[in-house]
Amino acid sequence: MGRIEIAFSRRAAEKKKALVTYLCVGDPDDDASIELALACAEEGADILELGCPFSDPSADGAAIARASQRALTRGGGLDETLRVARAIRERSDVPIVLFGYYNPLFVRGEEEATRLIANAGIDALLVVDLPIDESLPLRQAVASRDLGVVPLVAPTTRPERVARIGEIAATYPVPFVYYVSMTGVTGGAGANDVLANAGAEAGRVREATKRPTVVGFGIDSGERARIAAKDADGVVVGSEIVRRIERETTQEKRLASVRELVRELRSAI
Repeated sequence: MGRIEIAFSRRAAEKKKALVTYLCVGDPDDDASIELALACAEEGADILELGCPFSDPSADGAAIARASQRALTRGGGLDETLRVARAIRERSDVPIVLFGYYNPLFVRGEEEATRLIANAGIDALLVVDLPIDESLPLRQAVASRDLGVVPLVAPTTRPERVARIGEIAATYPVPFVYYVSMTGVTGGAGANDVLANAGAEAGRVREATKRPTVVGFGIDSGERARIAAKDADGVVVGSEIVRRIERETTQEKRLASVRELVRELRSAI
């Protein structure tokens, strides 16, 4: 099993849920991103999502869009994200997922991009704007490097498409499925009943795909994480981490604030 599969198996054996934390690489700079990512892992994050900054982050809300723009203004992008991933991998065995959009991979070329991604020590890709029906070339390139692809499922996803993900997971590495708790973009605070329903839906997706399923979007506290994780295999928290990084004025304060949040989330699930 790979690092991601081991992380889910370990938490399941402990009767706990997996915690996935997201940050936008390069905000405020690459050295800070390395420290913040490692801090998340040290406080109990099971998987790191490294967001590759992109000029048109269509799935992301205001907080992550601002972070992406700040990182791009500094000259960030795929190369910087890979440098940060390599630095994390040199210091930690925590699973890493590259979160981003298709254009940087397409421009680089899927074969070359996946070679670089694998060499950086990344375990899987989550490409938010690449429909599953259009992803065969990338899936083939990823599989040849022993990487995984993380598909997205939304409240509007039809059962037949969920079944299709299960079919793909039987052939290509799909370490887990990401269930989006609500329609729209990241950053909104999810209502408790919406998150509870999302967790239940994630449980049904797990049964259909035979893959661990986590809930993301709208989780900004331990209480909301607990509600969302009840019937799911874990949760993803991103925008609240990004907001805390944006709000604090020094790296010391950023680290303290992010550590506090991750400890709260870890304790809750």
